[in-house]
Amino acid sequence: MTYCLRLILFCLVLNVSAQELKYTAQDIAVNALIDGTLLLPNDIDKPKLAIIIAGSGPTDRNGNQNFLKNNSLKKLAEGLTNKGIATFRYDKRIVKQILKNNVDPNITFDDFVTDAISVVNYFKDQTSYSEIYVIGHSQGSLVGMLAAKDRADGFISLAGAGQSIDEVITNQVANMDPSLVDPTKKAFASLKKGQTTSDYPPALGSIFRLDIQPFIMNWMQYNPQEILRSLAIPALIINGTKDLQVSVDEAKLLKDASEKAKLVILENMNHVLFIIEGDQLENSKSYNESFRKISEELITSVSDFILK
Repeated sequence: MTYCLRLILFCLVLNVSAQELKYTAQDIAVNALIDGTLLLPNDIDKPKLAIIIAGSGPTDRNGNQNFLKNNSLKKLAEGLTNKGIATFRYDKRIVKQILKNNVDPNITFDDFVTDAISVVNYFKDQTSYSEIYVIGHSQGSLVGMLAAKDRADGFISLAGAGQSIDEVITNQVANMDPSLVDPTKKAFASLKKGQTTSDYPPALGSIFRLDIQPFIMNWMQYNPQEILRSLAIPALIINGTKDLQVSVDEAKLLKDASEKAKLVILENMNHVLFIIEGDQLENSKSYNESFRKISEELITSVSDFILK
């Protein structure tokens, strides 16, 4: 090996080591259901802590599920910790259940809220952090609001809905097939009464499958605008203009619910926090493209809010 080549390799090793030394990582079991990763910035005594809550489905601490790997939440955590903010991100309880082949068929939305509260209380019981912020992504936005209330020092919604889940789904159905709106509303009316239903078209089967109706019943009782309005802590609402799942209008509804909240709309950011310059195909493919970087403007907006 030539001297020049050895020198180049040595410099690369030094560069990687310097990046790694910005923070330390520690895996933590909060309880029997919740495992996560804590990132602590080096040389900061009592940093502020951001707890990151994932969105719907069997989403792990890194923002991945099933065959979709983008590492969006891992990149968010690392980006914030590089700014001097401690972060904790965790696997949803269903991730551990799937790994153990022991999925609870009776899992509820409130279970996810219970888990988030457990995480917040776990870190509140310690004296290592000057403040605790909750960051909720997608479904995790509503979960995070409920967990942050009367417990955290600030709340951040990333791609969070401004309406209850039944209203969100009804609007999505209207965009796909207006003829299915009335059957959708009829099915939700039954669920609002606490009654399961089989009275819906086959086209709506993935939404109203009998085994998930109890979960939807539980979830739809919460109105994000009402919850956000009740928070007595600083709140930041962020949404991207290229989000295929949660529109900017949802973020505006949240903002309208709380005069104290700050709204940031990020141009071309999509649901998994990437910047998309191209069309919808590029956007969809990005959900499984872990090589992408998340929005730098997102990192700046969140870190500025927390470190203000």
